[in-house]
Amino acid sequence: MGDAGPGRGAAAPASSAVARLNAPVTVTPVPPTPLERAVGRYLRHVAIERGLASNTVSAYRRDLAAYLTALESRGITTPEGIAATDVAAFSTALRTREESPLTASSLARMLSSVRGFHRFLLDEELVQTDVAADAKPPKLAQRLPKAITVDQMAAVLDAAKGEDIQALRDRALLELLYATGARISEAVDLNVDDILGDDGGSVDVVRLFGKGGKQRIVPLGSFAREAIEAYLVRARPLLSVKGTATPALFLGMRGGRVSRQNAWLIIRARAEQAQLGIEISPHTFRHSFATHLLAGGADVRVVQELLGHSSVATTQIYTLVTADTLRDMYTTAHPRAR
Repeated sequence: MGDAGPGRGAAAPASSAVARLNAPVTVTPVPPTPLERAVGRYLRHVAIERGLASNTVSAYRRDLAAYLTALESRGITTPEGIAATDVAAFSTALRTREESPLTASSLARMLSSVRGFHRFLLDEELVQTDVAADAKPPKLAQRLPKAITVDQMAAVLDAAKGEDIQALRDRALLELLYATGARISEAVDLNVDDILGDDGGSVDVVRLFGKGGKQRIVPLGSFAREAIEAYLVRARPLLSVKGTATPALFLGMRGGRVSRQNAWLIIRARAEQAQLGIEISPHTFRHSFATHLLAGGADVRVVQELLGHSSVATTQIYTLVTADTLRDMYTTAHPRAR
């Protein structure tokens, strides 16, 4: 009579089990490994002390994340635990992977990221030897930059002629890109006060901020000056009232700063209007700027300064383009060249 029976006696444990299941789960965060901490230090070093651009730092982060994953799969969690054979295995895996195979340039960049990380480990005395010193990236075929002719460039610029605010904005952007050789990121990052005037107050030069915040001053030709002045007077004030106050030079149709993607779409649309029949990109303007200057007799070191290249070797690739053009002209025109 006083026995509770098996059914009633089992109720208490069941309810306590449910309570345990419904209780909030506390997840203890896993502390970073020594290797992960070392990578974090390296990324802070390249971002702060070396002042590399955020896009470059992001690329390093992605490359080293893949490297860490490969090392952890081999049971390696400390910098001193990495051997030259581990670096070689990572390199081989990158070269031979079948899923999403890497281009030679991507492979070279990833191995460069790994080598830079290992040099940092040695410099910081976190390891005794640089085990990645012999990891050689593949030799890349020298790719000549693609430029368009002066007439083709004129056709693209003329496609943006007009007095409506969009045409005035587009013309100013395109003329600035061709007049200065600016990277598209440099152009869309410009503020109004980066357009500097002469003693008379007219637009004269532009202040560009390149990779790592490196500043350079580039003169503006008459066509670019006229296009920018027309935009500043007749279009930008009308665009600026559509959005919140911004110092940006180039504004979108809603009043905000033009993005790199929007600038690319502007270029593509105007190229289609010009009916060139070829694909062009923002970098086409930069390549054409350099190629046309060199073809016109400009000194390669002057072009280097205008482009913001840290090494003249980077600029000299454009001399190969002009040499190819001269060779084609010679072959076509000289009676004994064919």
